[in-house]
Amino acid sequence: MTSTVVVGGFFGDEGKGKIISYLAIKDNPKIIVRGGAGPNAGHTIRDGDKVYKVRMLPSGFLNKNAKVMVGPGVVVNPDVLLKEIQDFGATGRSFVDKNCGIIEEKHLTSDSKGELKEKIGSTGSGTGPANADRAMRVLKMAKEVDVLSSLIIDVPDEVNSAISQKENVLVEGTQGTFLSLWHGTYPFVTSKDVTASGICADVGLGPKNVDEVIVVFKAYVTRVGTGPLANELSLEEAEKKGWSEFGTVTGRQRRAADFDFDLARRAIMLNSATQISITKLDVLFPACAGKTSYAEISDEAKSFIENIEDKLKTPVTIIGTGPAINDVIDRRI
Repeated sequence: MTSTVVVGGFFGDEGKGKIISYLAIKDNPKIIVRGGAGPNAGHTIRDGDKVYKVRMLPSGFLNKNAKVMVGPGVVVNPDVLLKEIQDFGATGRSFVDKNCGIIEEKHLTSDSKGELKEKIGSTGSGTGPANADRAMRVLKMAKEVDVLSSLIIDVPDEVNSAISQKENVLVEGTQGTFLSLWHGTYPFVTSKDVTASGICADVGLGPKNVDEVIVVFKAYVTRVGTGPLANELSLEEAEKKGWSEFGTVTGRQRRAADFDFDLARRAIMLNSATQISITKLDVLFPACAGKTSYAEISDEAKSFIENIEDKLKTPVTIIGTGPAINDVIDRRI
């Protein structure tokens, strides 16, 4: 294995940050590189008693041996990026591509009001307006920003050189398949494609150089903000099941529904998934909390996993059993 792409299978909030952090430490990639729209996506990572809420850096920054990079397809808020580099101990190994777009104050102002905010509940991060400016070819690039000069690197060249040398590369997606501008529940979507193909394009990785695509599904479905959600539970029902969650960036309560096989099947197709990761199994089956061996989980939990494999015709290889990075059952071993 040399290159692995990790993407969300539903509407974001699937627990990708935790899975990517686990893979970053377990597989020890040389490079962890992030695609996606921009700082409108948040990943929460728990490492011991520390909780990190990440918006710009790749979630795999906890591996101090790895270089962490932001691909040219991502729009960057320099203030957010530089603060995370400092706060999360990633100085000297964090890089951005010269062609990353730059979020400016005008984008933040535009995103905090107007139709997008009212219609789809935009996060206010400036990501959408910045990507709109990029489409109009008027967006400032990272190579034009002095405070980023020490971080500039040719990300596609670095990624492809590492792969040619048989080094491990971990490619990190953001949001989820059905927030894709092309394949999602338009207009309640993000400002670009976030399927595996789009994420690879963001970092300059061609399709022949992808070895594995892991699609992350939560054991149930959640969605922040507006847009369709099949078989949605009431907030009271979600709380009763222990599915009451809040978005990393927005702080808004997530809406919830049972695992959706139709959505999951389409996500497998759209992403050419070779593996599935299931997170929050412990929320569905509390006795599974903290387990690290498949043999230790209940028959009911095994039936749930095996039903997913049977219906989606794809192996479930990585199972999250708690919020900590190592609360994982790794069936690749």
